[in-house]
Order: sequence, then structure tokens, then C-alpha cells
Amino acid sequence: MTRLSKNAKILKTIIKAVQDKKGEHIVSLDLRKIHEAVSDFFIICQASSTTQVKAIADEIEHQVKEETGENPYRHEGQQAAQWILIDYVNVVVHIMQPETRKFYRLEEMWSDAPMTEHNL
Repeated sequence: MTRLSKNAKILKTIIKAVQDKKGEHIVSLDLRKIHEAVSDFFIICQASSTTQVKAIADEIEHQVKEETGENPYRHEGQQAAQWILIDYVNVVVHIMQPETRKFYRLEEMWSDAPMTEHNL
């Protein structure tokens, strides 16, 4: 399996998992042409409570494992659940509460990257 098709499958699975748990304002950023990017894709979404942030993170890990057999390379932020990052190396997911997302403005930081919205 090529890296791209594996990335595509992980991306699709993550977006579906976020939608299943009612994550909001889902966007993906294609960072492949950005020299200093640490990953090929970012997926950013938001949830209105720490409980929902955690539920989305758990659902992503569950569905990605089921669909692709992949475990995250690492994840951070589990305790506070204001912002959970799940790192699948080529695809990094950011699940944030609205205030946290507004504060860090990742989309602006990576504004050179093509952005796709994945809202229902």
C-alpha cells in the first residue's frame, strides 16, 4: 500500500470518527508542499466540552485502529482535554475547545496550506 493511499484512508477514517461524535468546524490542511511542516496533513476540529473532546479522541483512535490497523505514534493533552493532539506521523489531529482553537489559530499559522472543510 502506498503512503498516500494509507494517508487517505487514515484521513477519511478520522473525519468520519469526528463526524460520528458531532465534532464541529472540521478542516483538513494539506501541508505536503510546506517545507517546515512536521506532517503531511493536519485535521482540526472543535468540541464544546472536555467530555466531547475526549470522546472524539477515543472514537478516532478506535476507528483508525479498526479500519487501518494503525495506532497513534503519540497523543498529548489527555488530562486537561482542552486540546488533544493525536499524531499518526503523516496525519496529525487537533481536537480543541472553541476558546483554545481561537487562541492558537492553527489555520492562520498554516494559511499557506490548502484547506478543505468537512462539515456535515
